[in-house]
Amino acid sequence: MKKVKVSKKSVKHKSVVHHKKVKHKEVHKESHSRRSVYYDDLQKVKAEVAKMVLGHGEVTESILRALLANGHVLIEGVPGVAKTLLIRTLAEVSGVASSRIQFTVDLLPADISGITTYTPGKGFETIKGPIFSNFVIADEINRAPPKTQSALLEAMQEKQVTIGKQTFQLEPPFFVMANHNPIESSGTYKLPEAQVDRFLFKLKMGYPSNEDEEGIIDQNITTHKFEDFKVAQILSAEKIMKMQELVKEIPMSAQIRKYIVRIVEATRNPKDVGIRHGKYIEWGGSPRASIALGIGARADAFLKGQGNVSPQNVKNVAHDVLRHRILLNYAGQAENINSDKIIDEILDKVKVP
Repeated sequence: MKKVKVSKKSVKHKSVVHHKKVKHKEVHKESHSRRSVYYDDLQKVKAEVAKMVLGHGEVTESILRALLANGHVLIEGVPGVAKTLLIRTLAEVSGVASSRIQFTVDLLPADISGITTYTPGKGFETIKGPIFSNFVIADEINRAPPKTQSALLEAMQEKQVTIGKQTFQLEPPFFVMANHNPIESSGTYKLPEAQVDRFLFKLKMGYPSNEDEEGIIDQNITTHKFEDFKVAQILSAEKIMKMQELVKEIPMSAQIRKYIVRIVEATRNPKDVGIRHGKYIEWGGSPRASIALGIGARADAFLKGQGNVSPQNVKNVAHDVLRHRILLNYAGQAENINSDKIIDEILDKVKVP
C-alpha cells in the first residue's frame, strides 16, 4: 500500500484558508450584531419623525437611506407638504448640529461658505458660513441663481470649503437636504446638471391622504410649537458615522453588480432592451448612477435589517437615483413625459442575470 505524501506547504495553505474563513465568519457575525442594534435605532427614528410629520413614511425612509449612504437628498414638492419640517425633525432626532439656509435671489456664495475679513486690532480672520454644520437645510434652493447654488458643489462632493486662500475640512457627518418648489417659474432658476448630479437621491413629496390630513388639522406647528411634540434624540454623530461604515460592509454579489450595470446601460441605449419611451431620452445615467444604485441598495438592505443586497433593494432605490439622472429631449419635455414612467419600464424589461 502506497503512502500518500502531503506536503507541509499544502497543509499550511489549508490552515491559512480555514483561518481566513473562520475570521470572515466572526467579522460577519459581529457586523450582523451591530446592524441589529442600529436597526432598532432606525425604527425609533421613524417613529419620532412620525410624531411631527404625518403620512410621509416612504419619504422619511428615503432620506434615511441617503444619510446611511453618506449622500445628499433633493426633495421636490408643492408648498405646504412639510418638506422643511421633515428635514428639521430628522436633524433634531439625529442629535447633530444643523443650519438652515433660505435661498433667495440676492443670496451670495459668501453668505453660504463664509468670508475673510479684516478686524482692527485682530487682523485678517475667517468667518465661517452656515455650510459649516452637520445637517444643512437648503430651503427653496431654486430661488438663488446658479452662481450661488455652485457654492454647495465643493462641500457636497469634496466635504471641504475654500474661503479665500484657505481650505477647511467639514466635520462628519455632513448631509445636505435641499428642497425646491416645482410649480413656480417666476423668480426661480433651473438647477445646473452638475449640481443636481451631486444629490444621491431626488425625492418627490406629494399630498397626504385624507385620513392623515384630518390629523394634520389638529397636529401642526401653526397651532403648536415645535417643542410641544417632544421629539427625542435617538442618534448621534458617532452613531451615524458607524452606520455609514457598516453600510459599506454589506456584501453585494457579482450578479447584483451586473444587474445594476444593465439598468444604467438601459438608460443610455434604451432601444437595445425595447424601452418604448426610450426615444424621449437625451442622456442616460453616468457611472455615478451605477455607484449611487450600489450604495443606495446597500443602505436599503441595512435599513431593512438584511445581511446582503438583493435585487429588490436595487429596485427600491432605482427611482430616487435615476429620476434626476435621465435627461429628456425637447420632445419628451414638450409632451410632459415623466422620467418615473421610463424607470418603471426599464425595471420591467431588465431582468436579473
